[in-house]
Amino acid sequence: MRLGRVASPDGVAFVAIEGETAKEIAEHPFGTPTFTGRSWPLADIRLLAPILASKVICIGKNYAAHAAEFGGQAPEEPVIFIKPNTSIIGPNVPIQLPPNSTRVDFEGELAVVIGRPCKDVAAARAKDVILGYTVANDVTARDQQAQDGQWTRAKGYDTFCPLGPWIETELDPADLEITTELDGEVKQRSTTSLLLHDIPEIIEWVTRVMTLLPGDVILTGTPEGVGPMKDGQSVSVTVAGIGTLTNPVAAKR
Repeated sequence: MRLGRVASPDGVAFVAIEGETAKEIAEHPFGTPTFTGRSWPLADIRLLAPILASKVICIGKNYAAHAAEFGGQAPEEPVIFIKPNTSIIGPNVPIQLPPNSTRVDFEGELAVVIGRPCKDVAAARAKDVILGYTVANDVTARDQQAQDGQWTRAKGYDTFCPLGPWIETELDPADLEITTELDGEVKQRSTTSLLLHDIPEIIEWVTRVMTLLPGDVILTGTPEGVGPMKDGQSVSVTVAGIGTLTNPVAAKR
């Protein structure tokens, strides 16, 4: 099933997207969704970030080539950090460049959406707690990341976590191509088969630390090729089997 969250003529709703039609889901998309009977053509609605997360957990340096491009070694265990849920935006919403940063980078990623409350999940059971997968851009103020020595400020600005365009619930994440384009030029191209720590391992690691709630999002890491974005540009992240997440880039006024 392809799940989305939309602004329709009747308000904001979760939907199941079938072809060019969005069918309204009653209440929420977790468990077995039920439907209200209302539907809209996709052309008549606006896609929002597909989920409302209580937190976004990110995995750092999860591709060896990305760790190497910054002169680092691949970590033996997952490195985790958190982006606030206020950083989440949906498709076509501008990424705002803060005036106190001289370099803001794109980082295209596959994201995992959690489907039920979970704690201490064994890797072998990880699939049981996943709602589905979406596309993410872990936007980063690179100069501030280097300056601070930790990543909260650099990763946490409002608009620094684009998600979308929807959630795919039936998808094998083991070998999906990830591509990031800046103004149509390919900057990143890799595959999730190169993840150092795969999704079951990540879920086991994270849930040893914290309880995950329905709608929480895990960003699985970015491949090599990250780079800066400028005012007026457009960045698109594509994950095979899901779709393309596009956002314009604008200087914050």
